[in-house]
Amino acid sequence: MPLQATPPPAHHRARAAPPPAPLTPRRHIAPLDGLRGLAVLGVLFFHAGHLDGGFLGVDLFFVLSGFLITGLLLAQARARDGRIGLLAFWGRRARRLLPALAVVLAGTLLLVWALGPPNLLRYALDDGPWVTANLANWHFVADRVGYWDSADTRVFGHLWSIAVEEQFYVVWPLVLCVVARGRGAGRRVAAVAAGGAAVSLVLMVVLTTPADTTRVYEGTDTRAFSLLLGALAATPPATRLVSRVGERAAGRWSLALATGIGAYWVAADGQDSPTLFRGGLFLHALAAALLIACLARAPHTPVGRLLAAAPLRRLGLVSYSLYLWHWPVYLLLGEERLGFGGARRTAVLLTVSVALAWLSKVLVEDPVRFRARWARGRTGALALVATFAVLAALWAAVPEPRTGEGSVDVTRLVSGDG
Repeated sequence: MPLQATPPPAHHRARAAPPPAPLTPRRHIAPLDGLRGLAVLGVLFFHAGHLDGGFLGVDLFFVLSGFLITGLLLAQARARDGRIGLLAFWGRRARRLLPALAVVLAGTLLLVWALGPPNLLRYALDDGPWVTANLANWHFVADRVGYWDSADTRVFGHLWSIAVEEQFYVVWPLVLCVVARGRGAGRRVAAVAAGGAAVSLVLMVVLTTPADTTRVYEGTDTRAFSLLLGALAATPPATRLVSRVGERAAGRWSLALATGIGAYWVAADGQDSPTLFRGGLFLHALAAALLIACLARAPHTPVGRLLAAAPLRRLGLVSYSLYLWHWPVYLLLGEERLGFGGARRTAVLLTVSVALAWLSKVLVEDPVRFRARWARGRTGALALVATFAVLAALWAAVPEPRTGEGSVDVTRLVSGDG
């Protein structure tokens, strides 16, 4: 018989029990996959016209990204005496994000050229290079492309959020390289994240104008608080605080926060939602960050088990490519082309989008991310340059749609100049 340790006397047990270990986003947390799936579902139903608050799924994506990326970077900094391998981090991000994005850009442009109306192709040719440079959000802001009323003319209009995340992936690791060194690194990172989120909120409130909220909705500076609140939730001070909460209490908080977030999604009405840009988005992101922290602390609560259900988790695993593909599919498969609308059209749109997302993951994303040795190091950098060159050549090869006699210039008609 193996030896067994003698349990301590009853009056010593509480004292001998170690405190809960600080949480870390390094371990896989199954409910967060489901939360990602729920976020993309909200966006899909919002764009299909069935859930007015579904656009808040993008906000949930931002918070999740800030939490997961900051956790990974801080874990690396702790393991390497405060040093963060920037090139390795950016290489992993490139392998994760760029292959699927390149395929969507090229495939969408060819499909719009073959099947889309001239105005859709014209805007695709105009917007594509900015998407490739991860500056689409600032391009749309500079062109005064109203997010809420002009999205149906921009096949890449949804990629503003990808640009915001990519810009965060460039800047935030540089910040951590400075503040995540030496003693008290966790407190400094938490202070920077909290301070940055507060500044971002102030900018949103100050810059909001009733005429057009695109500037504050798509600006990196005014949306940074969602990413930074997620980052704050991953810092040691926050994880130590949450680790002191019992599992039952964490479960109750998860239920309350999930209920509140769901109610806000149902009540929100796009840019007309009261106080959306004067604190509403910030409070939503804060609730999402707290929910993520509670799910990381206690993933096996009722809310955690619901989010970890297989359908939501599988949807979460293809959420990135699903987000990339869904909007071009929605625009190209309009009611006129399909011959029907309503729930039948929505079912077709979801089916086609999920199928393309699954093919992207199986044929493009996973092979490059996990199995392609050429995608690393110097050959990976050369492959990246070659990809940009191919995209540039494609953009040059596709002809601009003609306007003038015998054609309809939708832009001029809408503006009243035609």
